Amino acid sequence: MADSSERFVQELVLIAFSATLSYLVMGASIRNIDPNREASKKAVEHKKEIAKRLGRPVIDTNSYEDVIACDVINPDNTEVEFDSVGGLEKIKQALYELVILPLKRPDLFSHGKLLGPQKGVLLYGPPGTGKTMLAKAIAKESGAVFINVKMSNLMSKWLGDAQKLVAAVFSLARKLQPAIIFIDEVDSFLGHRRATDHEAILTMKTEFMALWDGLTTDQNARVMVLAATNRPSELDEAILRRLPQAFEVGVPDRWERVEILKIILKGESVDENIDFDHIAGLCEGYTGSDLFEVCKKAAYFPIRDLLDEEKKGKTSPEPRPLWQSDLEKVLATSKKTKVAAGEYRARYSGSLKILATFSL
Repeated sequence: MADSSERFVQELVLIAFSATLSYLVMGASIRNIDPNREASKKAVEHKKEIAKRLGRPVIDTNSYEDVIACDVINPDNTEVEFDSVGGLEKIKQALYELVILPLKRPDLFSHGKLLGPQKGVLLYGPPGTGKTMLAKAIAKESGAVFINVKMSNLMSKWLGDAQKLVAAVFSLARKLQPAIIFIDEVDSFLGHRRATDHEAILTMKTEFMALWDGLTTDQNARVMVLAATNRPSELDEAILRRLPQAFEVGVPDRWERVEILKIILKGESVDENIDFDHIAGLCEGYTGSDLFEVCKKAAYFPIRDLLDEEKKGKTSPEPRPLWQSDLEKVLATSKKTKVAAGEYRARYSGSLKILATFSL
């Protein structure tokens, strides 16, 4: 009798041990197959850093919001201001009145429906004209949290996860408001809906637009979607309807190029006799990005001269200032992005046709 009782206790202990071990193994397996496991762990730490930088308590978020939290940028850590963007004075003034002021002073726009904050703004124009810089400057000037939405972070191989991640973008923005949801190259994400699109993509677009519409019904939400694109004609009509305020950020004129050059070279060692108006006249058709590359290439000339002097046995404590002739040398050989892209297409169009023929 004693032996049977002892055997029963041993079997009971064995069963309890097996059940506990099975529970632990199953729990570990479930955690390991979680597609967002690593991203969630990183996001939790990142979320704490965000809360610390923003001076806010740690907000209550779910695992999907933790993934999106990795793309949150504190406006205090953004160095780009409106003064950092050369020219575009009319656009900056309009953006201040329509976007920044409602986010900073919601009390002024709480009387009636006509003065509600903008829920969608589109910046469009050629590449390199400063659309992304304007977006960062808006976040900085308004003090809004900047959520940089990336298509890759919204995609998931697990059914239903993409919609939950899209929902997390808007729910997190509400918790961190005032917030700006920024979508760069929006045409690649919210372009024309076609019959050939994958079902998951179509569902994700529909979910995004439905949640976007939810912002318009909540007049107190200080959340705005800011989009930028080089190809506005590729956007779906339903998206354009949700972007009532659109601003064309075009190629800068001569006066704007002068301002851009001064901003780029501010704080650099530059000869005070540079004629910026003359240099701007040589840069007809150049974008802000093109001008930055011109200045960057010209900045190597003082370094080369210093190295040449050292080879001759002469030493200098620091490179000489940037001269006007350095900029002129670069402009004599450089090409603006649009021209370079056109020449590239013309040069390689024959090769591309041959490749296409072979692929068929």
